[in-house]
Amino acid sequence: MKRLALLLPIAALILAFFALGLHQHLTLAAFQESHHAFDAWYGQHPLLVTGGYAAVFILVTLFLPITALMTVVGGALFGFWKGALIASFAAALGATLAFWLSRFVLHDSVQRHFGERLAAVNAGMAKDGAFYLLSLRLIPVIPFFIINLVMGLTPIPTRTFYWVTQLGMLAGILIYVNAGTQLAEVESLSDIFSPGLIGSLVLLGLFPLLARYGLGLIRRRLGHGD
Repeated sequence: MKRLALLLPIAALILAFFALGLHQHLTLAAFQESHHAFDAWYGQHPLLVTGGYAAVFILVTLFLPITALMTVVGGALFGFWKGALIASFAAALGATLAFWLSRFVLHDSVQRHFGERLAAVNAGMAKDGAFYLLSLRLIPVIPFFIINLVMGLTPIPTRTFYWVTQLGMLAGILIYVNAGTQLAEVESLSDIFSPGLIGSLVLLGLFPLLARYGLGLIRRRLGHGD
């Protein structure tokens, strides 16, 4: 009954979010169309708008694999530095909330659905500790929302999970936010081929390869190599 009482408010919020059609406004096209109106609203109520975006980010990324989309949207709405700051903390807080739900509420369900992945994660944690979580954040082999849930079943402390998550996601967030700032400048079809946007898309494609290479260098320096 206690678990049900904790899950009902979350389920109600998610159902209300989709029932009200709010998910339809989470597309880049919708944000492009209402960008000027958003700027005016943000100018009048900066704290309310920032808090609302962060709350929506945390809510919809609990179990849905759209962290990258929300980060791109943050760059388009707030610009590079503000978007990166807000998205970084919202992503880390959302991940930690999912981590807590898995650990304290959904333990049996996560164990049942992701038991095979849990075995691999436990082996990685036993071998490399927090460095293993860092590698999962840098190289997206497993979707982030699954990482959050499975990590809740490991003995990793919440504090360690939070700071490693924020650090490990930072590079990717900066790249996605930068892509969002470039998309915000697109006003015609010709703008799609601008050097800034093309460069951002190239970075998005190269990031997993660069992260893998950089992680390999760090692993060797720290003595985590085979």
